[in-house]
Amino acid sequence: MTIDLTSILKPELIKVPLDGDTKRAVIDELCDLVCTSSSVTDSENFRKTVWERESQRSTGIGEGLAIPHGKCPGVREITMAIGIPPQPLEFDSIDGESVRLVVLLASPADRIADHIQALGRISKFMSDPMVRSRAYAADSSQDLYQLLAGLDAAARA
Repeated sequence: MTIDLTSILKPELIKVPLDGDTKRAVIDELCDLVCTSSSVTDSENFRKTVWERESQRSTGIGEGLAIPHGKCPGVREITMAIGIPPQPLEFDSIDGESVRLVVLLASPADRIADHIQALGRISKFMSDPMVRSRAYAADSSQDLYQLLAGLDAAARA
C-alpha cells in the first residue's frame, strides 16, 4: 500500500510563507507546527531527534527541497508539516542550491518502512520540474495543499 501525502498532511500543518529566514528558524517553526498535532506526544524528544539527524548530514536534498525528519517514540503516527520560506534559504544542500520548500516528516520509531515510503513519495513528486515550480510558486497554504492532493489523486488513478 502506498502512503498518500494527504493522509499524513493536514492543511493546518502547511505554512506559506514561513516566518523564519534561517535553516534553524525554519526547522524549529515546522517542529512547532507539527507538535501542535495530536501525533506528537513528546515534542522535546522529537525536536532533539530532528536536530540530531540534521547534524549528521543536511537534509537539503537538492533542487530547492529539504526534508528534515525524525523517527522517535514521542510520535504516535506519521505526520508531515510543510513550509515555504519567504526567501530561498542557505541549507547546506547537497547541490549547493538554496532551499525553497521544506517538508518536515515526523514518524514513530517503529514505522521505518512507512517513514521511508513517505520520504520516497515526497521525493518522487518533487523530482518533476513542473511540480517543483508549481509548489515553489504556491501563494498560500491552501494552494500548496491542493497541489499535493491533486498529485495524490492522479497517482491513484
